[in-house]
Parts: sequence; C-alpha cells; structure tokens
Amino acid sequence: MIRLLRGELSEAPAEAIVRAMRSDGASITAVDRRLEARAGADVADRVAAQGDSPVGTAFLTPGGETEADFLIHLVVQSPEEPVGPQGLGRALRNGLRRAADFGIASVALAPLGTGAGQLPVEESARIVLGILNEHRGREGTPGRFLLVAESGYEAAAFREAAAALSVVLSDEYD
Repeated sequence: MIRLLRGELSEAPAEAIVRAMRSDGASITAVDRRLEARAGADVADRVAAQGDSPVGTAFLTPGGETEADFLIHLVVQSPEEPVGPQGLGRALRNGLRRAADFGIASVALAPLGTGAGQLPVEESARIVLGILNEHRGREGTPGRFLLVAESGYEAAAFREAAAALSVVLSDEYD
C-alpha cells in the first residue's frame, strides 16, 4: 500500500523514515535538515562516524527522537556527482534493501533530492513511485509506504506520477 499524507516527515507513523543527504552526511533539503535536528545528536554522531560515502549508498541508524524506530540515510549527492535520477534510484533501491534486511514493514519519505539546483519535484515523484512500485512487486517488506507531502504542489506531483505510472495511491492528503 502506498499512501499520500500531509504533514511533517519526522512525525510520520512509520517504522523507518528516509532521509536524503550528501556524501559528507549533510542534509540537502529543509525537510531533511528538520528531520536531522529532530533525530538528535546521537544520530548525527552515527552519521558522522560513517564518514564520506559514495552516491548510491544507504545505511540505517536508530530513529533518535523521531517517531520512527529507524532512519534510512540515502547518499544522493557528492562534490563530484550532483543529485540525479540514477544516483537517487541507486540510493533508494539500496535503502529499501536495507529495510527489507531488517524486516521493516513501513517506510515514510518525502520528495527526495529536490530543491534549488536539484531535481524537480515531479521528476523525484516519478522516480520514487516507480521504485516503490517495483520494490513492492519483488519484496515482501516493506509493504507499506507513506509519501509525506508538505504542500499541495508536492501532493499533486505524487498524484500525477501515480496516474502516469498506473500506481494505486491511497490519498489521505488534507
């Protein structure tokens, strides 16, 4: 099941929350910065201990002070490689594999790799929904995905991508 919700990503009712980041661990969007701050210093220390990671890497940490048990960190940008569809796709696929390895049943994510100089929200939505749908067809877990939109614009991008990809989207966006 893929649901569209309105709200704050750090408060999403899921076992794991996905966060996009640079290769040095820094957040690349305001949503990710708020999530990082909410998670707390222990999570930030664990991310820093990971060191520089190549684009496409994904790893888990505890959820810290968020509502989730885990955070899934996706490396989608480095000094050599800007945010792009291929790097985002590799990182998200790897993150979903990590979630499956840990038996995580539900994952929350916002549009990934967006913002000034990054991917357009519409492109991010197509990539994310395509990969989630592909993953659901192959793997048993996670089986529940929550797409968290902060704005009507983001929600519309997810709805349009779902329609274009023939993905059933349970829309609970206010």
